[in-house]
Amino acid sequence: MIDPTTFYETLSHMGLDFFTGVPDSLLQSLCACLSDRAGKNYVIAANEGNAVGIAAGHYLATGRPAVVFMQNSGIGNAVNPLLSLADALVYRIPMLLLIGWRGEPGTRDEPQHKKQGLITLPLLETMGIPARILDNNWRETLSDCAELLEQGCIPALVIRKNTFSGYPFQPEPCSFTMTREQALGVILSCLSEKDFIVSTTGKTSRELYALREASGQGHGNDFLTVGSMGHASSIALGLSLASDKNIYCIDGDGAFLMHMGASAVNGCTGGRNLKYILINNGCHESVGGQKTVGFQIDIKKILEGCGFRVYTAENAEQLRQGMLQLKQQKAALIVRVRPGSREDLGRPSTSPEENKLRFMENIST
Repeated sequence: MIDPTTFYETLSHMGLDFFTGVPDSLLQSLCACLSDRAGKNYVIAANEGNAVGIAAGHYLATGRPAVVFMQNSGIGNAVNPLLSLADALVYRIPMLLLIGWRGEPGTRDEPQHKKQGLITLPLLETMGIPARILDNNWRETLSDCAELLEQGCIPALVIRKNTFSGYPFQPEPCSFTMTREQALGVILSCLSEKDFIVSTTGKTSRELYALREASGQGHGNDFLTVGSMGHASSIALGLSLASDKNIYCIDGDGAFLMHMGASAVNGCTGGRNLKYILINNGCHESVGGQKTVGFQIDIKKILEGCGFRVYTAENAEQLRQGMLQLKQQKAALIVRVRPGSREDLGRPSTSPEENKLRFMENIST
C-alpha cells in the first residue's frame, strides 16, 4: 500500500500542491490526509466538472497544474470541461486526474458501478487521456505523469481498492442529536401506503431499505437511486408530473449541491404532489465523511428562491410537524442531523431492476 502522507509530499515537491474534486471511498485515506495538510489548497467541489473548472482557474493564475480527484462514476460530470475547455485542441490546460476505480472488472462491487468499471479505461482512452494504474511503482508513474503535464496533457492515475494505507480522519463536532436513520424512521412513520419515495444514493437508500425490512414492510413504494448522485430530485419531478401520487424525494446535502440547479426546475415546475426532503449532515458520509458546505450556506433561502415553501427540523417533533406541512402542499423540508451510521448497516438484497419493476407496478395501480 502507498502511504498517503508520502504520496502527498511527493506530489507537493513536484509542484502539484493544489487539490480539488469530489471524494471517493477508494481515495478516503488520501482525502483525510489532504484535509489535514493541504489547507486552503484542498477544495471539495460540488461536482467533478466544477472541480475541472477550479483546476483550470488555478493553472491560469499560477501556471502550475492542479490535481483533480473523483470516483470513476464522476467522469461523466467532467467530460464537458475536460474536452471543451482543458483539452489540447482548445486551451491545453494540464491537470492530473486521480480516479477511484469502482467496479473494476474481476472485483466485487455494487451493481451501480459495474458498467462504469468496465468502461473506465476505454472511456479515458477515447477522451485522449493517458491513464496509468497506480501500483507499487508509483514514483516512476508520477515521473511519467510529470512529463505528460509538461507537454500540456491531462494524465490520469486510476486507483484500485486498497491502494492507499489508512489515515486517521477526525470529523468535526456536531451538536445535532438525530441521526439520518432516526430521521428516516420518523419520516416513514408519517407516510401512508399511497405515498412514494425516491431516495438518494449512498447510505440514505441503504438505511431506508433496512428500515423497511425491520418493520416487515415491502419495498415497492421506494425507488432507490443507488447511483446517479444528485439526480434523485429530477427523477422525483418526472414521477410527480406523470402521476397523481404523492412523491417524496429524500435527498442529501452532497447530492443537493452536486446538481443544485435542479432545484430551480423542481420548484418552478413541480405540482402539489412533489415533496422534497433534504437530510443535511454536512458531509459526504457514504465515502468517508469529508465535509460539504451544507452547514455553511442558507439552503432554506435557496429553496425558497426556487419556489418552495420551506420548513426545517432538528428533532423528531419538529420533523413530524414538518411532515404534516408537506402533506398539505408542494413544499420542502430541511432536516439537520449529525453524521454517523451503524457499522452493521447492510445493502439491498434486490437488484436495481427488481426494485424498478416493483416500483412501477405499485405506482401504476
